[in-house]
Amino acid sequence: MSFLSRIGFIETEEQERARLAQAPEGSTNHYLSTLPVTIEEWPKDLLVELPWEPPRTDRPYRVVVVPIEFRKDALPEGVEEEPLPRKLHSGSWTCAVVYSNHPSYPVGGYRIVVPAAEIARGRKVDLAGVPAQA
Repeated sequence: MSFLSRIGFIETEEQERARLAQAPEGSTNHYLSTLPVTIEEWPKDLLVELPWEPPRTDRPYRVVVVPIEFRKDALPEGVEEEPLPRKLHSGSWTCAVVYSNHPSYPVGGYRIVVPAAEIARGRKVDLAGVPAQA
């Protein structure tokens, strides 16, 4: 647990999971509340396989993205500062799709916006172990 979580400035992973679980059952946030955080570092330029397994989808899909640009969450009108504790994984990432077997998310410059909480529960893809194809 980080120092900022210990002093109550940022949510703990358990607090984030409880917040996400409050979303309606069947929603992406509710699904994410069932998964552990697997990526702790800043994900910009990493290869990340998104967690698209049932029950989130009707069948497993493999979608790999590269987070390119972060955007913080907008605050509600009249609120100047996020209340404490601040969200552990707030905001979203504009990502380039670099691999996909999902029919709605083609490869080749296609961009999608992915919540930071979903990126944090993805899987880092390491190309070092992938053999080159001619």
